[in-house]
Amino acid sequence: MASLKRSLESDPLAANISSKVYVRSTKSGKVQKIVREVYLRTDIPCSSKLCKSCITGAPRDAQGRIAPFVLSDQPAGTKAFPQGHYLVPDTNAFLTAMDLFESSAAFYDVIVLQVVLEELRNRSLPLYNRLINLTKSEDKRFYVFFNEFRFETHVARLEGESVNDRNDRAVRKAVAWYAEHLKKTGKKNVPAVVMLSNDRANLRKAKEEGIHACSLAEYVSQLPDGDALLDMVPATEEEETIKEKRPNEMLYPEYYSMSKMMTGIKNGLLHQGIFNVSPYNYLEGSIRVPAFQKPLLILGRENINRAIDGDLVVVEVLPKDQWKEPSTQVIEEEAITKNENPDAEESTDLVSEKERKALQEEVKRMHSKTTEGHPQPTARVVGVIKRNWRQYVGHIDQSSISQSAQQGRKQDSVFVIPMDRRIPKIRLRTRQVAELVGKRILVAIDAWDRSSRHPTGHLIRSLGEMETNAAETEALLLEYDVQYRPFPKTVLDCLPKEGHDWRVPEDKNDPGWRDREDLRHLLICSIDPIGCQDIDDALHSRPLPNGNFEVGVHIADVSHFVRPNNAMDLEASIRGTTVYLVDKRIDMLPTLLGTDLCSLKPYVERYAFSVLWELTPDADIVSVRFTKSVIKSREAFSYEQAQMRVDDGSYQDDLTKSIRTLLALSRKLKQKRMDAGALSLSSPEVKIHMESETSDPIDIKTKKHLPTMSLVEEFMLLANISVARKIYEAFPQTAILRRHAAPPKTNFDELANQLRVKRGLELSVESSKALADSLDRCVDPNEPFFNTLVRIMATRCMMAAEYFCSGTQAYPEFRHYGLASEIYTHFTSPIRRYADLVAHRQLAAAIGYEAIDPSVRSRGRLEAVCKNINVRHRNAQLAGRASIAYYVGQALKGKAEEEDGFVMKIFSNGFVVLVPRFGIEGLIRLRDLAEPEPQAEYDAENYVLKTKGSREVTVELFQKVRVRVSDQKDEATGKRGVKMELVKTY
Repeated sequence: MASLKRSLESDPLAANISSKVYVRSTKSGKVQKIVREVYLRTDIPCSSKLCKSCITGAPRDAQGRIAPFVLSDQPAGTKAFPQGHYLVPDTNAFLTAMDLFESSAAFYDVIVLQVVLEELRNRSLPLYNRLINLTKSEDKRFYVFFNEFRFETHVARLEGESVNDRNDRAVRKAVAWYAEHLKKTGKKNVPAVVMLSNDRANLRKAKEEGIHACSLAEYVSQLPDGDALLDMVPATEEEETIKEKRPNEMLYPEYYSMSKMMTGIKNGLLHQGIFNVSPYNYLEGSIRVPAFQKPLLILGRENINRAIDGDLVVVEVLPKDQWKEPSTQVIEEEAITKNENPDAEESTDLVSEKERKALQEEVKRMHSKTTEGHPQPTARVVGVIKRNWRQYVGHIDQSSISQSAQQGRKQDSVFVIPMDRRIPKIRLRTRQVAELVGKRILVAIDAWDRSSRHPTGHLIRSLGEMETNAAETEALLLEYDVQYRPFPKTVLDCLPKEGHDWRVPEDKNDPGWRDREDLRHLLICSIDPIGCQDIDDALHSRPLPNGNFEVGVHIADVSHFVRPNNAMDLEASIRGTTVYLVDKRIDMLPTLLGTDLCSLKPYVERYAFSVLWELTPDADIVSVRFTKSVIKSREAFSYEQAQMRVDDGSYQDDLTKSIRTLLALSRKLKQKRMDAGALSLSSPEVKIHMESETSDPIDIKTKKHLPTMSLVEEFMLLANISVARKIYEAFPQTAILRRHAAPPKTNFDELANQLRVKRGLELSVESSKALADSLDRCVDPNEPFFNTLVRIMATRCMMAAEYFCSGTQAYPEFRHYGLASEIYTHFTSPIRRYADLVAHRQLAAAIGYEAIDPSVRSRGRLEAVCKNINVRHRNAQLAGRASIAYYVGQALKGKAEEEDGFVMKIFSNGFVVLVPRFGIEGLIRLRDLAEPEPQAEYDAENYVLKTKGSREVTVELFQKVRVRVSDQKDEATGKRGVKMELVKTY
């Protein structure tokens, strides 16, 4: 592909020149017309091994070689095309069924048209990247044909023709040309060239033009194992509307047109934002919009109107007399909609009887309140701008299976319950019900028609038996979109040829030593968690003659090995970060680099990027400089080893003295941060201990915080801040930085009210300093954990930190609220974070070590990188937490342990308890307290829940309680987790 592009640029055989006109709007609102010349040629090969003329006339590189031909001379046949066939999918096919094309059972010898590839890139970057990987697979034989540059297949857009219609016409023309071209090979039975599409208009026109064309379902049904693959064919919206329904039979309101939504947003009558579903009530959602301080509440099926968590939606605010308080009740879909028949004709009644009853209970509670509540503005969804549909992991709801489905092979409908409780049940049509029951399965949503209470989807594949470690771990990786496939050959080809034998060159005249400082004489060491193999950072300190100290932070020089825009760099940019699970690590970079050549292991020489400060004894910065270097770490300490060495007075060697100096300076640096208003927040942290041979979890311990952890943290923060200033100074428009926005004061309203009512404490949120000071005052002399509990709850009121490109924000918006720093970036972990790798490249250019690569000073490219790594970073955190939750459940399997916990949230029909020892939260419902479920009174204003009848207890917010913790399989999500039972209240 690359060699063909180069030959097109040299263009010795151009057959014609065509002009392509683009129209775009500028920021000022003016319309610009851009004319580009397209050079058309007649030597772009078809890449079929049957075609001798293309082999003879194909473009050659400087060595006279042609790109290998991809398409087989003996492609597979089907019932309709026994002579063999090549496939030409249109964009629609790839957009809706990429999983089919990735299947190993079929879909070989595929021609990917340039027009399709470009349209796919504009529509979906993740799908485009998956298709690019298919074109690199030698097994699948996917060939990119530059139809826009071939004279016979180039199509000019007609006057009044839409871009979509022009692209469809280009696809049909390319298919027709391929068919005619192959006939000229002189072979008796040339392969058929078949267009694949689920676009009915495109299929109809293709057949009218005499072109072989099939829908995905038609094509798959001809294949030998078509039955299994048919389950993977997405349902079209036309298929979903089984019968024409009159408007009054539709369950959901019709969406507004795009023009009506845009006009409404512009006029301030409508608002757009990301739709979020409550994790405790599937009938309640919310969106944040700039026009309102508090989130807009969206209550009930009709108002949610087919929006799914994460969708970008447009809403209309309801009249003030319909504003309500958020629900105080736990309402779970699986309990309300159990035993629904997925094959039944949809009722015209949108809200089921059970749902209506649940909502009525909530209304009764609202009306029985003695004092005025605090209603929030409510809204209804009137349209979806962008769906956030992804692949979902789930399992088949046994209550939805008919008797016939368990026996036959006909297509039946069942419900899939996603692992993510915020996602609605998905109707699935499958021929494999018997084989899929009890399995973790991966599905995709195809459509959500107005006439259907639930979305409809198709099967992608089975992951294996539920509750097996392999299936559950893969489910977790898929659920959080972690890129866990093995590194492709193109990536591994970028690694140093010497492999593990690579060494820093002995000869300082070697290019690798260019402009590097030799720091091998320094007493450098690393301090990391036990078992750390990907060592990103190391430190040193030494006294200076003037009484100050030289301190160095030395970071793995990953950018030396990962060059911009090669296959390894592109793969790392997609992965974004290394993901740490309890039982495995999903690396951003191949192991050879991550745990060996880049890792700052002890006793071996390594390339590094060093930040060197002169600090006063009070930790004030006198100067800072940056240099590429060669270092030799003296030791790799764990936090525990380093702490023991510092505390043991018998160690008086220079390395230990260096660590003690670093520890003393780090305390002063931390105090400066705290004085400036940095926050000390908290989150539950536990460590799962595994049995070495079986990898089964055997114990759970709360992570202990050591001073050596703060030592490393403080100098990494200092390095990140120093680098941020340097790269922003050099590249004010394109520096890659990290910001943490100040949270809206309303985010703390509920927590502030809870502390005031329950403890008489005031939470100040005017600034990060005020918040930090007031959090310090939130103490309970009788309960040491109370302050940690409040910090955990305060953390959840914060905004998420994010990477950004400096030119997209005004300087005051750079501020990192949590760290109380004006500017910040990530530089210290390039082995495991792509953001740090970009920062390394920018810093290298800023100090004149190397020229800046266009990719790291292109604002558009960097904005796309930031958008991706923000998502990847968040997903990695969620995947890590989910892995801990799963293994806590496994560690408790067959056991029941009593532990102390704290009430974090109260509902009218249950309460949430945090158990510090396990770092987990659990919901205890009223129905879990006794049989029958006790009656209860809920005092929302004082956060008190009192039960009466079969079991009388009083539960209050922040209360310490004793709970019995055991393992339990959640029948709804199929996940094994913990079950909590209330033993007593204190």
